[in-house]
Amino acid sequence: MSVLEQMLMVNKSFVANTLLTHEQTGVNVGKLPKRNLAVFTCMDTRLVDFLEPALGLRREDAVVIKNAGNSVTGPFEATIRSLVIAIYELGVQEIIVIGHEDCGVAHSSADLVINKMLARGISRDAIKMIKDDLEVWLDTFHHPHDNVRQVVEKIKNNPLIPADVPIHGLMFDPHTGEVSVLVNGYEK
Repeated sequence: MSVLEQMLMVNKSFVANTLLTHEQTGVNVGKLPKRNLAVFTCMDTRLVDFLEPALGLRREDAVVIKNAGNSVTGPFEATIRSLVIAIYELGVQEIIVIGHEDCGVAHSSADLVINKMLARGISRDAIKMIKDDLEVWLDTFHHPHDNVRQVVEKIKNNPLIPADVPIHGLMFDPHTGEVSVLVNGYEK
């Protein structure tokens, strides 16, 4: 059985055994984050079902945005676009950038990824389109703590992000769940 087939089977059981609709529970689960918070973090599998509970976040408390290495690479790339929508459409008033110890991106390089792409049949012409961005991103990301501080600054200094939105930077230990503050966005 494929992964997709397994997931669809689990989903049928989930839907049949879970009361989630407003009509069934009397509870309206909304799309607006109750804590007016956006969390931007890494896509590492060790954070799934671990990071949010470690921070006391539950369903509908916060908008959660994830990508490889919790990186921001440009002034209007996907993360910034998501934050803009979170602020102006969903009422987000605070942003927390969360990096984590032992991040896999810190151990990667553009050459390593390019060689793997070539081995999987990606053309050199296709790789040329992203090589510079890949080098800027992967070959400079070696210290997750520094990355969090840099991402906080990029978000804070982005002309699309209002100055009254505190931007915090945290580090998360994916083994213990411990969080440490690198940047307190309330301090100017």
